[in-house]
Amino acid sequence: MSTADAAGMLQAEWLALQANYEQYERAALGVKLLAVLLCALAFGMPWLWVLMLVLWLQEAIFKTFQARLGERLLRVEALLRDAAAQPAQAMQLHSEWLGSRPRGKALLGEYARSALRPTVALPYPVLAVLSALS
Repeated sequence: MSTADAAGMLQAEWLALQANYEQYERAALGVKLLAVLLCALAFGMPWLWVLMLVLWLQEAIFKTFQARLGERLLRVEALLRDAAAQPAQAMQLHSEWLGSRPRGKALLGEYARSALRPTVALPYPVLAVLSALS
């Protein structure tokens, strides 16, 4: 396979990954908007704070997946800068993902770190506290 073919494969991979990266961003925003809407509609329900925590965790999982795609995007961009990129380096998202994905407690820690990022965490703590106090 030629260098041009390898570059073409990497470009196609980058386009697909970027589209998926943006889908995760929209999905995370959708979860956040759903949380606000549910809090407004179900305010005063005793179980609502639990639902806020579940939605917070779901968004954290989405953002963790998105971060993994972002890592591969950066790797593909580096390969595209390298004129000698080998064709075998293209289309390796799942191999890289599996190789770098933590297991067990480390995976839960990764989700927790994602959940604590300010762009993920807000507005969940506020909604959970308001829901618990109502």
